[in-house]
Parts: sequence; structure tokens; C-alpha cells
Amino acid sequence: MNILSFNKLKITAALSGTMFFFLGGLWAQNVELISTTASSRWETPKRFLKKHKGDVTPDITIYTDSVLQEIDGIGGAFNELGWDALSALPKEASQQVFNDLFSEEGINFSMCRIPLGASDYALSYYSSNDVAEDFDMRDFNIDRDRYILIPYIKEALKVNPDLQVWASPWSPPAWMKVNEHYAMRSGNFENAIEGNHMSPGDQILNNATAFKMQEQYLQAYALYFSKFVQAYKKEGVNLFAVMPQNEIAFQPNWPSCTWRPEDMAYFINGFLGPQFERDNLDTEIWLGTVNSGNPNYVKTILEDKKDANYIKGVGFQWGGAKAIPEVHKTYPNMKLMQTENKCGEHENDWTSLDRSWKDLVHYFNNGAGSYMYWNMVLDQTGKSAWGWPQNSMVVIDKNTKKVTYTDEFYLFKHLSHFVQPGDHFIKSSEGKNHIAFKLKDGRIVVLINNAEEDKKVVNLKIGTESFGVELQGTSINTIVLNK
Repeated sequence: MNILSFNKLKITAALSGTMFFFLGGLWAQNVELISTTASSRWETPKRFLKKHKGDVTPDITIYTDSVLQEIDGIGGAFNELGWDALSALPKEASQQVFNDLFSEEGINFSMCRIPLGASDYALSYYSSNDVAEDFDMRDFNIDRDRYILIPYIKEALKVNPDLQVWASPWSPPAWMKVNEHYAMRSGNFENAIEGNHMSPGDQILNNATAFKMQEQYLQAYALYFSKFVQAYKKEGVNLFAVMPQNEIAFQPNWPSCTWRPEDMAYFINGFLGPQFERDNLDTEIWLGTVNSGNPNYVKTILEDKKDANYIKGVGFQWGGAKAIPEVHKTYPNMKLMQTENKCGEHENDWTSLDRSWKDLVHYFNNGAGSYMYWNMVLDQTGKSAWGWPQNSMVVIDKNTKKVTYTDEFYLFKHLSHFVQPGDHFIKSSEGKNHIAFKLKDGRIVVLINNAEEDKKVVNLKIGTESFGVELQGTSINTIVLNK
């Protein structure tokens, strides 16, 4: 029976008032369901399409012809402590983790982030040039990265050679900052003064620009970015973009640097953009990562007409979630990214998945074309060098060599296993528990979160097709409608 005949049969059944079953082989080849609960991951139930009696009002409507933003990529972050955890595994076990994260059979990540210098998940403070006042970048090097970050990235590239990589610094070299320290606040995660050995008098506890704004420092920093991009290219890692500062409005006690928007605009427009032009770099400059909830932070920079020529996109995280709706409305053609999902406190359970789900819905519904998880891999403690234990998709016990995949691993597999660069987000009916995509090959992918404890039937209308699916209680589900 062809699909036209099948649709006629549905109509006939509805008009006659008889019960029609969407079961068995009739639709099995056209609709797929994959489901995950806390106790049962990535299951493909054989019977999930449910009977309808007459006309049924859909719970969710997917408008297949209403195509929205293009998807640029989905992925996570490479950090030193992740590589440290992976290095504790035997080669075969480590390779399996890379396959699970980057292969088409696994999560199938397509875009990832790296730190430019030390992040809070580095083993210690460092930059690519810690020689004070080396304005010509004579002593610039990526020697440390050659032993830690670059091997981590290259293992991923072996699995997915098309993986896109972008970079951002948590802090400039300390000698370029007004307090000449990598951090902004003294102490560690628990505010123990000895944590980062900063004198309390050197703290910067507001959003004043912490970078030395003299011309020689600005020019040196632009050169620093350019040399980083070029050095990575020589190592076989092409960076498609850089963002000038992680969490541009935050003063923690790990590597960080605040910038006033006017000063960031001045740096990009007068130094970073022109340096990339002189060096013929095709690496894009994105504004980010923006954690200010005030959309005027972004607007102040983008409204500089010269500066806007250099900025190809804007990245948001944490508090930036409040700003992205207004920014998307004001600049509907600007590419947007969620650059770091909320990292939790090492709970690594369904509450983490639920928090990430809410952010996925919010960001995609407000124009984001890419979405980054934070630490893909951590050891059993989850702790940063500054003491904050956080979540990860993969937990490696360095003592027992046990590898654990968390609920968030499966949440992102439900998305990125299917949704790849060049696919599109599409419009759907209002609701906080579903999002939908149209793939390049014409298939429709719908993610549904059943936040209720009990099983329930959700009735969908996808384009011209209508059907019901039974979902497990407290579950994440991917429905694929084949063309």
C-alpha cells in the first residue's frame, strides 16, 4: 500500500467512526521512536504508535514548511582535565569514548570548543606567552597544548574529520591585565584565600575592563590571537572562529577578564579584525561569550558599524540567556550560539538533564544555530583545579577505569545523533517540552520530553501526517518521520 492509499484509509476510518490502529508494518518503516529514561537508555520500542478514534486534536503540531535558522553544529568542550581522565584508560577503552562522542553511531558531535590558554578546567594557570611586555610575541608558543589539548582534539578528528573547532580565552596573559593576575577574585571555589594566591587588594569585583587598554597591549593581544590561529593550523587543527573573551561580565577566582562593551568594540574594530585581515586569516570573529543578561551589552558593540563588519556571530551562556531573545529580534540574520550549558555540581543525574533540556528549548526557540555542552569528559571527582565539582557526559574513574555515561550524554545523543550542520530548526506549536528539525534529506526529527512520571500518549501532527505515540514516564524521546 502506498502512502496516498494509506492517507485515504485514515480518512475513511475517521469518517466511519471506527477505531484505526497505527501499528505493525504499515507505518513502522515511516516512523521511528528512540526513548531514554534514567534506567533504560536509547531504547527502540517495537510498538509505540497508538490507535485513534475519529478526529483527534494534536498535542503538538510541527509546521514542516516553516523553516527557521540553519544548524551550524552541536558539541562540547575540550579541556585539559578531560584529557587527563581519558589518559588513565587503556587505549581500547579510550577509543570507545571517542567513538561514542564523535562517530555517526554515537552522539555524532559536529562542533567543539577549546580554551585559548587556561580555563577553569586546565591543570593550572598558563597562556601562550607569559613573558611580560613581549609586545612583538617573540616568545609566543603553543608547546603545552601540543602535549595536552591538541592530542585530545586530534583523537576526535580521527573519528570525525569534519569536526568544527572554535576557541576563546578565559583570560589574556596575566601581564596584559590591570591586576596582573589570571583571576579577578581571590580564593578558590569555596573562597579560601590561599586558593589562587591573589592578594585581596588585587581583586576586581565589578565589570570595569580588566585589560590594559593602552595601544601596545591591544595590538599585542590581537597578534596573540592571530599567532594562535596560525600555530594551530600548522598542527592540523583549523579554527573556524574565535570569541575574544569567555564570560565577559564575570569576576570569579579562576582565569577570567571583564570588558566594558565599548572597550571590546574598540579592540575588535581597531585591532583584532584588522590583524586577521593583514594575516589573511579566514577564521571568523564572533562576539562572546556573553553572559550579561542585558541585551544592550551586545547592541552597543553591534551598533558600531565598522565593528559589525568583523563580527560574524554572537555566543551566549549562563546569564546571556536573558539577552538572546531581544538580540535575535533586533538582528534576525545574525548567527547565534549557546556556548556553555549550565554545568551543575557533579550531580550527574536526571535533574542535570532536565536543566539542560530547558536551555536547549530556550536557545533554539530564540535563534541559536549551535549549542555547546561544557566538559564532555571528567574524572570521578568532577573537580576543577579551583575546586568546583561539575557535571560531564562521560565520567571516568581513574582508579577502577570504569566509564560511566550520564543522562546528559543520552540527551545530547537524542539531538546530535540526527541533527547536523546544514539541517534546520523548524516552527512548532507552543510548548516547553518539544523542539523540531528538518534534516537535509527531508526527514523530520522531533524531540519530546515527557516530564510526567506516568506513560502518556502524545498526539502529533507533522505536516499532513497525524498519529499518536506512547511515551514512557520521565523520558526523553526522538521521533523521526522518514520522507
